[in-house]
Amino acid sequence: MARVSGRALDAAGITDSGLRADYEVCRRLNKAHGRTYYLSTILLPPEKRPYVWALYGFARRADEFVDAQSIPDAAALLDWGRTFLDSLTPSTTAGPPPADPVARAMAHTMRRWAIPRAHVEAFLESMQMDLTVSSYPTYADLEQYMYGSAAVIGLQMLPILEPMAPEAGSRARALGEAFQMTNFIRDVGEDLSLRGRIYLPMEDLEVFGVTREILAAGAVTPPVRELLRFEIERTRALYSFAEPGIAMVHPTSRDCLRTAFTLYGGILEEVEANEYQVLTDRVAVPLRRRLAVSGRAWRHARRTRRDQSRWQAA
Repeated sequence: MARVSGRALDAAGITDSGLRADYEVCRRLNKAHGRTYYLSTILLPPEKRPYVWALYGFARRADEFVDAQSIPDAAALLDWGRTFLDSLTPSTTAGPPPADPVARAMAHTMRRWAIPRAHVEAFLESMQMDLTVSSYPTYADLEQYMYGSAAVIGLQMLPILEPMAPEAGSRARALGEAFQMTNFIRDVGEDLSLRGRIYLPMEDLEVFGVTREILAAGAVTPPVRELLRFEIERTRALYSFAEPGIAMVHPTSRDCLRTAFTLYGGILEEVEANEYQVLTDRVAVPLRRRLAVSGRAWRHARRTRRDQSRWQAA
């Protein structure tokens, strides 16, 4: 088992060997598939990191049923989700523990942090939508999807980050949606060519005179550019609303949140720098910038944890 995982699991008080192995599976999924997310998690106190790995691993595992296979497996996703939810019922009536190590780590995380079952139910409903829905007529329709696919991810994270103000919940929801919209903008071409989906509201495409066929052609025409510029500004408004929430969580959680906020927001800047070419290219924040941002945050996070420890010991 990786030393980084072992130290964090020790700090979290997770001693059962099977459960430790489950969390390690989640960590590896996070490191392999969520680079920005993973960089952010290492800024948290070690005792919190395993739980964030579990949240990511669970979301990634569900996504594998939908997008990581040549033919999405609706029945498998439904069975996997039902088995997981059944395992959350009171112990006297609970079904057998899930066979999936990621699901076992997620169940343990939910119990540890009292994460509501309803958040997972909403998430699984949105994953089911991906199997049948290829576009969203209005932004309100897209928001309904994003509640389950993104907003509840922010709400699942919130207990682990330790909110310090009631308004933190609405800010966490907005940040989840901002991250999701950023992904939608960056992945327009990939989502359409590989999955036949458009995650920008069709009403917006109509306003700017853009069609599915125009997007599929791969050329960033002036109407496409204006459409993307509009969606970027809408997404930045979500980031602006979410930003005050960073100060509404525990001091030792803020560097993690700020780093994710900065790096995900940076994707929008890269889209603009790439002349909005998201139909054939997949833009990313350069590694040098990711390391610079996370390096500064790491040093600050260590000082914050040290100061908190001194304050608690005083």
